Amino acid sequence: MSFTVAIVGRPNVGKSTLFNRLVGRRLALVDDLPGVTRDRREGRAQLGDLAFGVIDTAGLEEAAPESLSGRMQDQTEAAIAGADAILFLIDARAGSLPADRSFADLVRRSGKPAILVANKCEGRAAGAGVLEAYELGLGEPIAISAEHGEGLADLYEALRAALPDATVPVADAEPADAESESGGEEARAPSPIRIAVVGRPNSGKSTLINRLLGEERLLTGPEAGITRDAIAVELTWHDQRFRVHDTAGMRRRARIEEKLEKLSVADALNAIRFAEVVVLLMDSERPFEEQDLRIADLVEREGRALVIGLSKSDLVEQRSGAFKTLREQTDHWLPQVRGVPVVAVSGLTGEGLDRLMQAVLDAHEVWNRRVGTSGLNRWLADVVAAHPPPAVSGRRIRLDYVTQPKSRPPTFVLFMSRADAVPDAYRRYLVNNLRESFALPGTPIRLMLREKKNPYGKKKSRG
Repeated sequence: MSFTVAIVGRPNVGKSTLFNRLVGRRLALVDDLPGVTRDRREGRAQLGDLAFGVIDTAGLEEAAPESLSGRMQDQTEAAIAGADAILFLIDARAGSLPADRSFADLVRRSGKPAILVANKCEGRAAGAGVLEAYELGLGEPIAISAEHGEGLADLYEALRAALPDATVPVADAEPADAESESGGEEARAPSPIRIAVVGRPNSGKSTLINRLLGEERLLTGPEAGITRDAIAVELTWHDQRFRVHDTAGMRRRARIEEKLEKLSVADALNAIRFAEVVVLLMDSERPFEEQDLRIADLVEREGRALVIGLSKSDLVEQRSGAFKTLREQTDHWLPQVRGVPVVAVSGLTGEGLDRLMQAVLDAHEVWNRRVGTSGLNRWLADVVAAHPPPAVSGRRIRLDYVTQPKSRPPTFVLFMSRADAVPDAYRRYLVNNLRESFALPGTPIRLMLREKKNPYGKKKSRG
């Protein structure tokens, strides 16, 4: 029986550290600064023979409902409502604080089995704090150190006691890493398409994903930079499964000063590398700013399929010919991904979502496309006849044959003489012609130039 555990508590008590410990890898950002976690993050955990879902949550704070902290608390309460059990963390070194007692009441009112966990118990100073935890009325505290992995055996026993029907044989447990392979029927089902939604701060990424999900799953608001972690959510759209990563807004490097923002941007970069398709969200009223172009170039260099979403589509469609102009500007500013899909969308109204998801599917199909060797070599003969490679230093360049060894992105190897002498302009000509001839719009194309080995070059003389 699968079950879900929510980790809750004040800011900076070690919730994300425990979350990372249970899932077996660093998924959540961790820093000494309080309030790092804002959205709730889900993962697959395993502790002994228990396999379960675990939710990391924002720190509980007293705040007005309309404030950012208040909206963060709404996310935590949603996690509590969806969980089968709750791990209530306190900082054993700080002891039981008034805020702990206030939020312990919230946990009790939920009616869910609760386990009181006293974290940061690696030092002698934590002893008094563990004793104070009895005041919270949540039973005997479990003393652990999430950072050092101490006390997890006691936590395991407490979870088994709280949920006696949840024990799963290790052989049947789901892997903590959702990308791991297994021999079961589920592993043979098509994997979800992995998407990363990226862009500058406050471009509407979280709002767009919430609209796709049909619920307020991700924290949104007028404040720039709300999202910090790259949060992954599961989505099914017209029977196709997706795993969508919301990411922190990416500013240009010179403006990234704080350590936490650097960690957030690094998390966004990892989401791009993990993705198959990247949706770059731009503000339709201020598109193609320098940072937008930098992000698009990064996606191309990482070899990921790209789709551009122009937010505030209602404003674009009000101006006659505006979208056509933006389409033309895209090919001008991003020639390395000429033909990239451009979709006007609105996370607020839901306009353009079907077109956006269809563009993602189309970009994914192009990114996976393979071309037969015979077709490629007919193409090579035609392009050489139409535009032969220039002679360099009085010597001509001979193009022999071309093949496609891999896709994701489409990668071609052209065997030839004097590969190092091919001018960049002629290489761009070949790439653009490949894109047009084999319908590869928008996707990164890799063209590798290789020299054929000379069978006589190293032949030894016989004596």
